[in-house]
Amino acid sequence: MTTPLVELRAVSKYFGSVIALKDVTFDLLPGEVHCLLGDNGAGKSTLIKTLSGVHVPDAGELLVGGRPARFASPKDTLDAGIATVYQDLALVPLMSVARNFFLGREPLKGIWPFQQFDIDQANRTAYRELKDMGIELRSPEQPVGTLSGGERQCLAIARAIHFGAKVLILDEPTSALGVHQASIVLKLIVQSKARGIGVIFISHNVHHAYVVGDRFTILKRGRSMGTQSKKDISRDQLLNLMAGGKELVDLEAEIARLQRAKAGA
Repeated sequence: MTTPLVELRAVSKYFGSVIALKDVTFDLLPGEVHCLLGDNGAGKSTLIKTLSGVHVPDAGELLVGGRPARFASPKDTLDAGIATVYQDLALVPLMSVARNFFLGREPLKGIWPFQQFDIDQANRTAYRELKDMGIELRSPEQPVGTLSGGERQCLAIARAIHFGAKVLILDEPTSALGVHQASIVLKLIVQSKARGIGVIFISHNVHHAYVVGDRFTILKRGRSMGTQSKKDISRDQLLNLMAGGKELVDLEAEIARLQRAKAGA
């Protein structure tokens, strides 16, 4: 049996009297895309921050590679091979692609204490890594602000992979993208999976998630509604579960009642 890269066992997180997560169980296997779905306020952000070392669980257990782990900071998760790509991407628009690629981990040349940033190595590496991901740059020295939204997402993902991420946590990577740009990011997710990297894809877009996902976990009000494999659930069933099938039926009935009442007035 394959050991999960990361695993949550009955994890709960509270903020005073607010229940952000309650008894959530979740795991990620190597070379898998596990989609975490839910509406706003479902607990997705709290689960991300728990996995990435921002929050410490109040109950339950977190395991990495089958061993109990406790992260005191996001740096601990990076050291464990878990990289989170947030919606803001942590990129500096006025800086070059190469400088953003190595931001905080700059390659140096020269003898200490007279070392300096090795721009030639940074340019070569950034250009090569992005080309491998299917992104052809005009120049690695072009400002990040000149890239499209999809290309920026690819840059952030390529950077995480280059620095040894075994687990990629992607926070709504396609939410602000057009169809073409979203397809670029979805292809990159599939490429990451083919490299044996585990991907946690957080989204409220079932259509994007179903294209690349292997398993799907739905969160609602901080609780897991269960995990389904792709072979066991259709896109429409997944959409219905996420949207709340009964709530939609009740809403349709209420709208129909109001329309009848208006017509009879």
